[in-house]
Amino acid sequence: MGFVEAIAAKRDGGALDRELIAEFVQGATDDSLPREQLAAMLMAICCRGMNADETRWLTDEMLRSGEAWDLAADRPEVVDKHSTGGVGDTVSLILAPLLSAVGVPVAMMAGRGLGHSQGTLDKLDAIPGWSSNRDRSQTLELVDACGAAIIAQTEDVAPADRTLYALRDVTGTVPSLPLIVASIMSKKLALGVGSLILDVKWGSGAFRKTIDDARELAAALRQVAVDSGVQCQAVITDMNQPLGPALGTACEVHEAVAILGGGGDRLLREVTIALSREAMALRGRDPAEAETALVAALGDGSALEAWHRMVVAHGGDPDTDRLERPVETVEVAAAGEGFVVGCDGEALGRVAAAAGAGRRRVEEELAHGAGVLVHARIGDRVDRGQPVATLLVGARPIDRPRMVDRIRDAFHIGPDPVAPPRLILGTVDEV
Repeated sequence: MGFVEAIAAKRDGGALDRELIAEFVQGATDDSLPREQLAAMLMAICCRGMNADETRWLTDEMLRSGEAWDLAADRPEVVDKHSTGGVGDTVSLILAPLLSAVGVPVAMMAGRGLGHSQGTLDKLDAIPGWSSNRDRSQTLELVDACGAAIIAQTEDVAPADRTLYALRDVTGTVPSLPLIVASIMSKKLALGVGSLILDVKWGSGAFRKTIDDARELAAALRQVAVDSGVQCQAVITDMNQPLGPALGTACEVHEAVAILGGGGDRLLREVTIALSREAMALRGRDPAEAETALVAALGDGSALEAWHRMVVAHGGDPDTDRLERPVETVEVAAAGEGFVVGCDGEALGRVAAAAGAGRRRVEEELAHGAGVLVHARIGDRVDRGQPVATLLVGARPIDRPRMVDRIRDAFHIGPDPVAPPRLILGTVDEV
């Protein structure tokens, strides 16, 4: 069967054998297949799905497309963390230095923005001088120097994923479960740490919209990890509104620093501590004692010191005054008075991306001063004319009135009070 026929077969609901999946991955690795055919297969997979065998084969072929680092062979105590993506999800920037401050080293191979979510590497790129481009030995040097390494995928690690990841972002194929599993786990298994904590989001601002969908993804990701000999826990958290108040790149760095300094947003802090506690439990620490140590590190300055060490070790300047600023800020007022009964996180994430915190084309530069600041959450009472958000305008030309309208429309205001959504549902075994 030729590859065009394979695309048609998957389009019509058929299953792909391992040989065709290997051809697909090889075509993404060495450009032996044109981008339009790769994009067409991504869309067919997104629409028709993959069975368990296809997903496992896709993950394995993507892993085998490059080199495997096996960091656990030299640093078995290192942990990794991954989020399935959301809005205002600044956790990785906080968790890495926080864990290092309590003696748990971290190594993450992070990604760039996908769809309506802003990527960890894009946020860190807002820091002047920051470099995420490291090879295996340099990553181990970072772990030894500051206890935390957040690096980009190299050309030699899962190169097929690098191509497909970028294509997914611009073809509307981000939410596909098999593509998510293969993309995440091919990189995680290639990095090769001994322990992995997964933050699987559900809700309007996540790529998995229901709890059942999130549980399905969490179970699939953890099973791949466990089958590969990696200690893994998956926690399901709420993304029915932005997790943190900052949506963008530079603005999220500011929020991370605020939390590491003992302040910042309560919801973002709570999720970060919960995930950090689970990561420490994977390394044999008592959960209650772990949480006490984490809270202490945020309060005594050691977490912020760890952030400074991490930024400097990665070549960056920890002076937040050097972060890019918006060229203009526009307050967005509530359309009426009452209670915030809903907050469309995906819509707000797409505004932040369109303002400059995301890409419309693979090669597009970001406007690091751009984004959205959220001032009201579900359950809050607001008055007519009260600011519910602020649009941060960056260097990219935008339609300000339309974006303001999109932000205002994302806040649903009703006459009766509602309870905020449950933030942390629990581990995949508890949900």
